[in-house]
Amino acid sequence: MRIIAFFTAFLIPAAAQAQMCQGFGPQTPRDIALAAGANSVTFPRAPEANQMNLCDIHTHTNAEHKGPGFSVSGGTGEHGGWKCNQTDSLTEAELSMPDGSEAFHGVKPGDTIEVHWVYTTCDVTPGPTLNSCFSDACVNPALRVESQVFLVVNDEGAPDFGDFAYDGNISNGLHQPKSLPSGTGDPVVFAGSTTGPSYTQAICSPMQVTWSVRPECMKVSYQSVQQWGAKGNVFGEDHSHGVRQLVTAPELLAPIN
Repeated sequence: MRIIAFFTAFLIPAAAQAQMCQGFGPQTPRDIALAAGANSVTFPRAPEANQMNLCDIHTHTNAEHKGPGFSVSGGTGEHGGWKCNQTDSLTEAELSMPDGSEAFHGVKPGDTIEVHWVYTTCDVTPGPTLNSCFSDACVNPALRVESQVFLVVNDEGAPDFGDFAYDGNISNGLHQPKSLPSGTGDPVVFAGSTTGPSYTQAICSPMQVTWSVRPECMKVSYQSVQQWGAKGNVFGEDHSHGVRQLVTAPELLAPIN
């Protein structure tokens, strides 16, 4: 019944289907609560994150994926996406803007952000953009993205974004974040692509990425996000990026096993 409902809900008119990108592998983002997909392109699942090099960390405002804990529509377009379900229950204090300069732009208390930790099998050092995941000697690596959706709050007692930063951390000879979020449900793992507002259902990403998306939101301190931006980072990140709208066409989605 779940599969039938999925295909019925997302039947695509012939005109729209004619504009859909053809011949590409499975695309991202998606509704992680829906397991069905009809894209036949497969590729090997990337190793676990702790067996790969971290190459990039960046954020999107709002969430690109839709999930059980982030299912409130943020609208359409580059600044659409999905919001955490607790957004409307935040306190006045959690929503207030603290004094001080804004070092990391595009994020304020009450916003939802989706953070992507990008990993590669290449022997590289983390750096700006996804280009840091490749090298002249390694142009076709396996890629993995670990994803957590956060609800940003004005509360210095909330989880600290710095706990999930890189800061030059090496573990077992590999570049790694200091930690990854836990306690937000078992990650949903599936085959997909890169994301971002330059892609649509008509303009697809050619990259092959193993995704691991945690299904529930976690609050994060607004102050800690700003501190991450203020002290600088090897990724050159000083703002939160736009979103790629949800991919709903079954032809562009891999089945989630």
